[in-house]
Amino acid sequence: MHTLNRFADPVYCILRLLVGLMFAAHGAQKVLGWFPKPGQPPAALDMLTTMGGWIELICGLLIAIGLLTRPAAFLASGTMAVAYFMAHAGGGFFPIVNRGELAVVYAWLFFFMFFYGPGRWSVDAMMQRGPAPAASI
Repeated sequence: MHTLNRFADPVYCILRLLVGLMFAAHGAQKVLGWFPKPGQPPAALDMLTTMGGWIELICGLLIAIGLLTRPAAFLASGTMAVAYFMAHAGGGFFPIVNRGELAVVYAWLFFFMFFYGPGRWSVDAMMQRGPAPAASI
């Protein structure tokens, strides 16, 4: 099993990229009108949904590239927890019943990312390393 450890960093980077982009797509759908659902007119947004959409869009993009990953993941996790309890929890105890499973998964994924950090393949990691040394001839 130890042979799989060498893939942990690239796989985490792919996870962060895909989840961040999907999260950003939810925000873009809300605030920019992108990716409309077929046959449905765009919904009128209240202030809370608009603010949540901007958080989804911005934090999703930051997480995807690995820039300010911990603060973005913390904010995204909290936003999904609030979304679950405000929009889904009233529909029943279990997330599968109240259709809140995506909010729960996002909340816990982002909470994990907050603790795990950006990973080795991220803008945050590149900024910590600094510029590459000049090649000597």
